[in-house]
This record gives sequence, C-alpha cells and structure tokens, in this order.
Amino acid sequence: MRLHVPTPLRWSDLDAYGHVNNARMLSLLEEARIQAFWVSDDSSEHAAGATTAVIDASPGATTFTLIARQEVEYLEPIPYQRQPVDIELWIGRMGGASLDVCYEVYSPAGVEPRTLYTRASTTIVLVDAATGRPRRIDERERAAWEPYLEAPVEFRHR
Repeated sequence: MRLHVPTPLRWSDLDAYGHVNNARMLSLLEEARIQAFWVSDDSSEHAAGATTAVIDASPGATTFTLIARQEVEYLEPIPYQRQPVDIELWIGRMGGASLDVCYEVYSPAGVEPRTLYTRASTTIVLVDAATGRPRRIDERERAAWEPYLEAPVEFRHR
C-alpha cells in the first residue's frame, strides 16, 4: 500500500529551463515525507491520511530524525503546473533504528497520460534527542508503518 501526497509546485521550484530544478526536488520530497510521517500541531488531518504521522518533530521532542542517505533518479522534466504533483510514498525497508522512505513522483492526479517524473529513496535514522544516539523504532511507529512496507525503489542503473 502507498500513501498519495498531493504536493504543489512553486514558481521558485523552476530553473532557467522551465522545469523543476533538481535541488528543489529534494525539498518537494521532504514536504511530502513530513506530511506523511510527522505529527502536525494543527488539528486538521494531513494530506496523506492520519495513521502514519507518528514522529513528533515539535520543539522539545524526544526524537530527532537525520537523513543518512538520499538517491534520486530523474526520469522526465517536471514542467510548472498549477495542480499538485502526486507523490507516492512507501517504506522500502524498516530496520532497527532506520527506515528507507521510497517515492515516485507523478503528474497530478487525474491528468492523463500519467507521467512518472522521478524515483527516489531517503534513509532516515531515528535519534534519541537526549543522547544523540540512534534509537530503535518503537512498536507504535512500526505498527503505523508496516502496512506501507513493500519492495524498495528499483533504480534503472542497478
């Protein structure tokens, strides 16, 4: 099962060639990841659904998350469009203290033909804020994320 997070493009995401800049893609992936997995202060339900947002990133939180690795494969340029791109997210691997969040970035929902623009993967390490050491994924987090566990992204170069 995958989460679908509609993610709007901003004019500032474009480069001189008129498509989303490769460095800005990391920000778009981050926005979708935060919507999907981080608890929000507001009472409204986040874009991806309520069950997977279990990481508290508010000030004073007991857990930090660190990015250990990212890989992005650009398949098609993303032109500016008013409708949000459809970012699909899932968990490609769940270890003891880390997980791989996988992404596929598609053209906006309902737009045909459906275009796959980008594939990506981010390795996230959960860190205990008090000790600065990795901490294990707890039972609540594991239970929330296991339904979204599937095969990791397959990049073309492998």
